[in-house]
Amino acid sequence: MKDIVIKPARNLVGSIRLPGDKSISHRYAMLAALAQGTTRLRNFSSGADCASTLGCLRSLEIEIVRANGEVTITGRGGELSAPRTALDCGNSGSTMRMLSGILAGQPFATEMIGDASLSRRPMRRIIEPLTQMGASISSEEGHAPLHIQGGKLQSIDYKPRVASAQVKSSLLFAGLLAEGETSVEEPVRTRDHGEVALRAFGAQISRDKNRVSIKGGQRLKAIEASVPGDISSAAFFLCAASLFPESNLVIDSLLLNPTRAVLLDVLTALGARVRMVQMEEQHGELVGTVALEAGPLKGIVLAGAQSAALIDEIPVLAAIAPYTRDGLVVHDARELRVKESDRIAAVARNLRAMGAAVTEHEDGLTVPGGQQLHGAEIDSEHDHRIAMAFSIAALRAKGETIIHGADAAQISFPEFFQMLEAVLER
Repeated sequence: MKDIVIKPARNLVGSIRLPGDKSISHRYAMLAALAQGTTRLRNFSSGADCASTLGCLRSLEIEIVRANGEVTITGRGGELSAPRTALDCGNSGSTMRMLSGILAGQPFATEMIGDASLSRRPMRRIIEPLTQMGASISSEEGHAPLHIQGGKLQSIDYKPRVASAQVKSSLLFAGLLAEGETSVEEPVRTRDHGEVALRAFGAQISRDKNRVSIKGGQRLKAIEASVPGDISSAAFFLCAASLFPESNLVIDSLLLNPTRAVLLDVLTALGARVRMVQMEEQHGELVGTVALEAGPLKGIVLAGAQSAALIDEIPVLAAIAPYTRDGLVVHDARELRVKESDRIAAVARNLRAMGAAVTEHEDGLTVPGGQQLHGAEIDSEHDHRIAMAFSIAALRAKGETIIHGADAAQISFPEFFQMLEAVLER
C-alpha cells in the first residue's frame, strides 16, 4: 500500500463505526498505567501511534494484554520501573510529549527516541516547564532523543506560548506526581481530553476559563470504558460525503466532545446538513451518532480559537475547498508547520499538482473556490493526514490520482482505505 490509486466517485452512502479516538486512547493508556487496578478499554485506537504508547508502557514494566478487541492494562499505582532500553515513540509526538510528564516524576533516567519525522518536531515546549518542575532533561537542540532524569517534582504555574493539548496534558500528568498545585493557562482553549480522562480515573481537576489546575498526590483508580470513534478520522468521511449531492452518511458512536466537534459546526456553515442523535455521556466524554447529507458548499474563514480546535482537520478542509463556492481562508495555524510534515506547504504543493490555485501564508493558506481539480501524483510526505486528505480531494477530480506513501495512514487509521471503499458509489 505504499502507493494507491483513487478513482473518481459519484456518491458516498452508508453507515460506519470508526476505531477509537487517538487522543483519548493515548491518555487512557498512560493514566491506566498510573492507576491502581486493571483498566479494560474497548475500541482502543488501531493506529501505530497508540501502539507506540503501549510499547513504551510495556518497557516500563506495565502489564498490557491486547486481545479480542480489548486492551487491559494493570496499573502500578504511580510507580513505574526503569526501562532497560530507550523508549521508542515511533512517529508519535503525543507519546513523547505526554509520557515525558509522567517520566519526569519517576526516580530513574529514561531515554526517549523516535523516527526521523518525530526527531524534527519541537520538544522545548515540554522540556522547559518540566525542567522548571525539577526534572533534568537533555536533548538535541530541543529535539529528540530526550534524556530525562526524573525525581521529586514541584508544582508550577505555567502559561505556554503555544496552544497545545499535548503540552497541557504532559504538565497535568506531571502535576499529579508533584508537590502542591500545578496550573496551566492556555492562550486559547485546546481539546480537554487530558482533564476529562483524569476525572474519569478519579482525580479532581479545577477549571477557570482557560486555566486548569490539579493537586499533586492524588491516587487514580482503574476504569472500564469503550473509546468513542475518532472524530478526526471521521473528518475525512464527512468531508467526502459533503462533496456529492446525493450522499447520505451515518457514523455511529462518534466522539462529540465540544472542544473537538467544531468540525461539525464548520461543515454546517459550509452548507452540509448535519444531525446529531442518540447522544450520551461516557466517562465525561459526549458520544453520539452523526448523520450528514450534502448541500451546496459555500466557503469559510478559520482563525484564532477555531484554527487551534481544527488543527488536525484543516488539511482535509483545504483539500475540498476548491470544490466550494467561496473557498477557504486559514490563519493562526502556524502549528501545522511542525507536524509530521510542514502541512501548510504539503497541502499547497499537492493542491497545485491537482491544478488548483492556492496562496500559502506563514500561518495558513487561502484556497479559492469554484475550481475543478484533475488527477495527479500526490506526495504524502509520509504524513498520514496528507495521504488521507488528498484521497478525499481525488474523489471529485477528473481522472485518477496516485497517492504516493499511502501507507502513512497506518499511523492513525490503518482501516481508512478499506472503509472508504466500502461506502463509495462509482
